Amino acid sequence: MTTPAPPTAHVPAPRSGEEPTRISRYRTFTRAVLTKCASDPGARSALRSGVRKDLDSVPRMHRVIAHLVPQNVSEDTQRAYYAVAAMIAEQARRGGDATDADETTATQEATQAAEAAETAVAAKESGRERDYGSSLGTAFALAVVRSPGHERTMRRGTAESRLNLLCKQGLTGLHRHLPASVRYLRSLDVPVDWARLLQDLVDWRRHSGRITRRWLQDFYRLLQEEERRRRDQADAQAPSPGAED
Repeated sequence: MTTPAPPTAHVPAPRSGEEPTRISRYRTFTRAVLTKCASDPGARSALRSGVRKDLDSVPRMHRVIAHLVPQNVSEDTQRAYYAVAAMIAEQARRGGDATDADETTATQEATQAAEAAETAVAAKESGRERDYGSSLGTAFALAVVRSPGHERTMRRGTAESRLNLLCKQGLTGLHRHLPASVRYLRSLDVPVDWARLLQDLVDWRRHSGRITRRWLQDFYRLLQEEERRRRDQADAQAPSPGAED
């Protein structure tokens, strides 16, 4: 059996028998970035330096991910790859002024948690949903309806405002506003499907209407499902009519 090349060398091809869908290629890239951030603090710092910057202002990033980005693609596509890599690296460190050793440990734990969440979501979804991934609208809804075990949640109004602001942006505005929203989501420990976000960024200029429709539909559907679940739970716990005290 041939041992696959490490993700820091190149973006590996899909395993034999797998259809090389776009989302699978993007997922391979984001996993490679997560792995690099977990193993190399210097690379993580270089990637983090590119948050909210354009392609001509991120010289430190090229050494780390230029070989992972497909050649002969549009500037929009390149910028999407770089933007997502920078956001991944920024969220890899959320613990303040920790030492390098502490940062590496925290990053490894975050990587493992993200992969576990990705696996859990994939196990519950249909084949079509797995191909699509989990949208940013789903992430905002999760921030609102987190289980009681989580200390912090996002107010529904805040989530709606932030999501609607993103949906109204052109490509430049989206790149400007997106990192702050992702930072907020990750501060609440809400998982972000980096591969899905990457594909949406790549497609934004041509298909923003379709993408924002999906984000908003996913957001409101999940909220409505949660409201229905809570009503059903309350009904099940309510005493039946005529029950004795």
